[in-house]
Amino acid sequence: MPLLEGLRLALREIANHKLRSFFTLLGIIVSVAFLVAVVAIIQGMNAYVRENLAGAIVGRNAFQIRRIPISVGLIDDEEWRELQRRPVIRPEEADYVSRAIPDAEAIALQSGWPTPMADVSWRNRTVGDVLVVGVTAPYQVVQDYETAAGEPLTEIDVRERRRVAILGFDVADKLFDNFDAAIGRRIRVRGFQVAVKGIVEKKGTVLGQSMDGFVMLPLTLFEAMYGRRQTTVISVKMPEAAQVADAMLRAEEAMRIARQLRPGQANDFTVDTAEGLITFWQNLTRIIFTVVPAVVAIGIVVGGIVIMNIMLMSVHERTREIGIRKSVGARRTDIQQQFLAESVALATLGGLLGIVAGWALAQLVAVVSPLPARITWWSVSVALGLGASIGLIFGVYPASRAARLDPIAALRFEQ
Repeated sequence: MPLLEGLRLALREIANHKLRSFFTLLGIIVSVAFLVAVVAIIQGMNAYVRENLAGAIVGRNAFQIRRIPISVGLIDDEEWRELQRRPVIRPEEADYVSRAIPDAEAIALQSGWPTPMADVSWRNRTVGDVLVVGVTAPYQVVQDYETAAGEPLTEIDVRERRRVAILGFDVADKLFDNFDAAIGRRIRVRGFQVAVKGIVEKKGTVLGQSMDGFVMLPLTLFEAMYGRRQTTVISVKMPEAAQVADAMLRAEEAMRIARQLRPGQANDFTVDTAEGLITFWQNLTRIIFTVVPAVVAIGIVVGGIVIMNIMLMSVHERTREIGIRKSVGARRTDIQQQFLAESVALATLGGLLGIVAGWALAQLVAVVSPLPARITWWSVSVALGLGASIGLIFGVYPASRAARLDPIAALRFEQ
C-alpha cells in the first residue's frame, strides 16, 4: 500500500471518530503540552537570568570584590564560619584595585549585606520598606543609572558627607507629583533629614521585583547612620565584556598585595561576577530537566496504552472490512501498514495538539506572571518524535493482529 494512501485512510478513520480520537489522544496531548510549556518557561528563565537578573545585581560588563561571595546555594556551617572570619573590605583597598585596573570604566564602593530598609517620608506621605544603600559616585556608572531629574552623586558629596540622597523612580513617584519640584526637598530617612539631589530613571522589574524602590546615600553618610556593613563591596565596570576576565585577575593580584597574602595562602576575599547566580539557576533547572522526562514518559506510556487498546477495538470493529480487503488481494503487509499508519497518524496528531496546547500555556504563563517563555525547536522536535514513535511502538501489536486475521473467518464475523 502506498504511504500516502495509508495516511489518507488513517486520517479519514480519525475524522469519522473525532470524539473517540480526542479522548484517545488526551494523555499524549497533556504530556507533550507539559513538556513544551515547562521547557519554554525554563529556557526563557535561563535567558532572563543571564540577560537581566545578573546585570541588575552586579552590572553589565562588571564584577565585584566581596567579603562573602554571591551564593544562593546551600553553605554548610563550617564554610559559613570560615567566610565570617574574613576581614571586611576596606576603602583603601579600592585604591589598590584602581591602580591595577587603570582601564576600568568605573570603580565604586557600596554598602553590602545586610541591606537596611527604612520608611522614607515627605510631609504627610510615607513609603515603607525602602532599601537604603550607601555608595560612592562611580556606582551610578556601574549600574548604568540615568538621571530622570536633578544630578547624580559626586565625589564631593561622599568626601564631605553631605546630607543628600538619590531616589529610585518608584520612591520618587510615590512621594512627589512633580520630579523637577522634588529636587532640593528635604525628606526623612530613618529619622535623618536629607535633601533630594536626583531621581533615577525607571529601571523596571526583574521577576516581578521592582528595581526602583531604593534610596542611595553617600557612603560616608550611610556609615554614619548605620555603621559599616559586614560586606562592603568594590564594584568594577569594564568598557567591554571581553575585558572582564583579565581585569578580575588583576584585581585579585591587587587585593592579595593589599592584604599582604603570601604565595600559597588562600584568598580571604572573593572576586565575583553574577556567574554564581547563573550557575545556581542552571543547576536548579538541570534538576527539573531530570524530573520532567520521567513525568512525560509516564503520560506518554499511558497514552500509548490507550492508543493500543483503541486500535485493538478498531481491529475488532473492522474485522469484516479486513476480510473483504484480503479477499480482493490485500496482503498482510498492506493490512499491517494501514493500521500502523493510522496509529502513527493518531499519535502524531496528539503530539501536534500537545505542542499547540503547550505553546498556549507558556504564553499564558508569560502574560499573567513575570516568568518569560521561549519555545525551543528541540522541544517541538522531541514532542513530534515522541508522538510518532509511540504510535509506531504501540501500534505494532494491533496491526500484526489485524494482518494475521483469517479472511474466511473475518468475512463470517458478525458484530
